Amino acid sequence: MKVYVMVGAPGAGKGTQAAILAEQLGMRHLASGDLFREAVREGTPVGLEAKRYMDRGALVPDPVVIAMIEERLDRQDAAAGVILDGFPRTRPQAEALAVALARREAQVDAALYVGVPEDELVRRLSGRWVCRASGHPYHVVSKPPLVTGICDIDGSELYQREDDRPETVRARLEQQLAPMYDVIDHYTELGVLVAVDGTQPIAAVTEALLRAIAHPARPAGRSEAA
Repeated sequence: MKVYVMVGAPGAGKGTQAAILAEQLGMRHLASGDLFREAVREGTPVGLEAKRYMDRGALVPDPVVIAMIEERLDRQDAAAGVILDGFPRTRPQAEALAVALARREAQVDAALYVGVPEDELVRRLSGRWVCRASGHPYHVVSKPPLVTGICDIDGSELYQREDDRPETVRARLEQQLAPMYDVIDHYTELGVLVAVDGTQPIAAVTEALLRAIAHPARPAGRSEAA
């Protein structure tokens, strides 16, 4: 089983790249959020255990997350290879994943890091606005309204939610980036990190990732793409 791990901050586009790569490489895209919802919906033992924490708004403990990943890896459609998206988020999770894969005589073949500078992440994540009447979404870069500050559909005022304000986004990133960099350092130490510039157009990022996978070069650190 070939295993790739996607690494990147919120807003870097790693989910988009994971889906594209999975389709092009004939691998299964396993997004952690989807796995949680699927396990809960199917009522599996690990899904029910995870639901206990999710219903309280608490973080699901690492052993439960690992059990869910292992359960999913054992399905037939994962045999051709998987791209993990959203996991691991911390070094302990990465180390636990290595143990789980070793039991299946597998390993992380490459950690694919989509690097984007923090200022660009803030710009991307804080660009969302919604209309007051019906919540129609807009983005100042990818989906701007025809008239600034006005909804194209119902003409109502556009406003920015508190969670999308630049200062809120930056504070949230400060909490999320430290453990991500620890994961990057972990895979750099193992010599399997592939770092690409995530500020490029989507197609260019995909091409860079495919090229790096096909022709592994020397190990790359986070500074080369961030």
